[in-house]
Amino acid sequence: MRGAARSAWGRLAGGAPERGDVPGWVLITLMTAGLVIALWAVAGPALTRAFSDAISSVGAP
Repeated sequence: MRGAARSAWGRLAGGAPERGDVPGWVLITLMTAGLVIALWAVAGPALTRAFSDAISSVGAP
């Protein structure tokens, strides 16, 4: 086999396991969830009020 084919075959056959950066993805996921929770805590009441006002204005004659 040639070099590239041998390298690909080695990875497919389990010769070179590549697991990736799992702790990095976990950290990114947790930080994103934290940002969403923080923004929701700050903007939640204003968004609820805006939604309620929009729904009431649609239903008003």
